[in-house]
Amino acid sequence: MLVGCAGDDSEQEQDQESNQSTSENGVEEVEGGEAVMAISSDPVDLDPHGSNDGPSTIVRSNIYENLVEQTSDLEIEPHLAESYEQIDDVTWEFILREDVTFHDGESFNAELSKPTLNERSTLMYPIAYFLLDMIDRVEVMDEYTVHIITEYPFGALPANLAHDTGGMISPAAIEDEENGDTNIATNLLGLGRLHLIAGIKGMKSFRKMKITGGEDAHLDSVAIRTVPEQGTRVGMLSTGEAQVSQSLEAANANQVEEMEEAELAVYPSLAMDYVGFNTQVEPFDDVRVRQAIALAIDHEAIVEGLFEGYGSVADSPINDMVFGYHEDLDAPEYDPERAAELLAEAGYEDGFETSIWTSDINSNYVFIAEIVQDQLTDIGIDADVQIMEWATFLESTGNGDHEMQVAGWTTVTADADYGLYPLFHTDYQGAEGNRSFYSNDELDAMLESARQEIDEDERIAQYREIQEFLREELPMVSIAFQDNLFGVSSNFEGYDRRSNGKFLFKDAYFTDEEAGY
Repeated sequence: MLVGCAGDDSEQEQDQESNQSTSENGVEEVEGGEAVMAISSDPVDLDPHGSNDGPSTIVRSNIYENLVEQTSDLEIEPHLAESYEQIDDVTWEFILREDVTFHDGESFNAELSKPTLNERSTLMYPIAYFLLDMIDRVEVMDEYTVHIITEYPFGALPANLAHDTGGMISPAAIEDEENGDTNIATNLLGLGRLHLIAGIKGMKSFRKMKITGGEDAHLDSVAIRTVPEQGTRVGMLSTGEAQVSQSLEAANANQVEEMEEAELAVYPSLAMDYVGFNTQVEPFDDVRVRQAIALAIDHEAIVEGLFEGYGSVADSPINDMVFGYHEDLDAPEYDPERAAELLAEAGYEDGFETSIWTSDINSNYVFIAEIVQDQLTDIGIDADVQIMEWATFLESTGNGDHEMQVAGWTTVTADADYGLYPLFHTDYQGAEGNRSFYSNDELDAMLESARQEIDEDERIAQYREIQEFLREELPMVSIAFQDNLFGVSSNFEGYDRRSNGKFLFKDAYFTDEEAGY
């Protein structure tokens, strides 16, 4: 049951009559109401430092806010900070806003930014460790000025701080966790315009927060419901049960386009779908086997068959919206004859049996796995596709229990460091990102050099070299860059979908006074 937050019925009627305004585009904004978003899978962890999955990002990004934010144009702009600048190779100065409070009423200032940025993030949280481990210390210069000093030059720091892992957590909530009274995943105290009031498996409900230093949210409340069946998520749009349906595939997108009650929202994505190998187990420890499989996969057929114009062939782990992308690299050419030759050279002339693990969080992952399964039979590889619940898949592949897998990675910072370092550096094997369990000293050194380089042209040159190296070694085969497809009710506007996976309700509103009540 959704938790009501809008007051009694008589108050609602009065609000519907009086709480209306007109937006910049001339559409009448209705104050209040409850919006429902249907997502494909349960969030793994609502602690900003606890996980790096899409459903968790959607929920957390409406609760926590960052010093800086990545805009829809992939620019980094001040947010909780009024301004920021790099004052030497390793020092960044942030001037903070003076009008911000946490959900528990405590005023945000320089001293209260330290627990999130430095003291908690590097303790036991892999994703936060990757994003923030270059921070050596945080120095409070005055009440609203903070210096972040990195261990080495790191030009991508603002992009990393814009990740939802950089969301400011209430120090009181951190203290309660340290005392064993509660934990951040259930005691979500941030700075956003929405505050979690009920969180059970399958549903998260929020209410509007009264905030200072900005406008309140238009909506009274938001409910985020887990609805695994894509057809059901689409149906909820037509009945008005949901205002937003996430993670649609092309076939359902066409259905939404034909609806009067809803519209298809298409967003370019920073995501890449891939076929990965566990390079620590035979036969995938042999680069010739990995190269053979790459040549046996018909990328064009997969993209044309699945995405129907809402995606493109991936020629790298990062796409052309990401800083450091190699624009002259080609995807492996479909060549099953050469693939068979490579298998024979590796001692597998008659092929072999294996398994491909994937998750039901994204139906395209399943389709890619099944198409690859079929294409590999042409070179004698018999692959068994196993479909898992999302959390189980993450745990199992993080432990290295798999042989092959189909999943995705979103370079949410729009910087090649995030798109390459955690996926391929030895230190990040397993749940931290490198589920290929790939290890190569030469590549490690290249990745470390590129992330510490300040000159942008030199960084680009180094990342080109890294992508060429990976094109030969193939710890994974990049398959597709797919657009993000959402269904959105025609009477729902003001939401903000970002390429980094965030979906923000803070400025969303209904345009129909009968909706959402």
